[in-house]
Amino acid sequence: MSTLESLKFVTVTKPAKLPVIVQRRNKLSDKLWEQIQLAEAKSNGNTYAPLKTKRLKDIEGNIKILEVPKRIKPWWFQSEEGKVCISVKHGSWTLELAKGKPSVEVASGEELIKALESIKAAVEAGELDQQIEAASAGLRSGFQR
Repeated sequence: MSTLESLKFVTVTKPAKLPVIVQRRNKLSDKLWEQIQLAEAKSNGNTYAPLKTKRLKDIEGNIKILEVPKRIKPWWFQSEEGKVCISVKHGSWTLELAKGKPSVEVASGEELIKALESIKAAVEAGELDQQIEAASAGLRSGFQR
């Protein structure tokens, strides 16, 4: 028996482009992953600063590519009661996770990480597609004349 005979062959081609909602879902999932990494680093007393590339011109006009730390703002804040609240952002818009409720309240840093992971799982499962679409429509309307 040949090695190739153990494989299942199909006539499927790779799609040229992912659907728009899947692209937005993946982008939000990546941002949530960054927030989880930031929360874990802060709870351990470390810093989390992934690197991004930046192109700069020097005096002579030569282009240099530098790696600089990426600035990530935390999506959580302290409420008046002393609890930690999380607001999920899509661009500059805050998503409403439940009707009229844009924030999730947690008691501690460990619960913060668990809540972010739960929100990330919900995004990947497509549970927040309507909220993502509404925020995207709102963002696009700001660019129209």
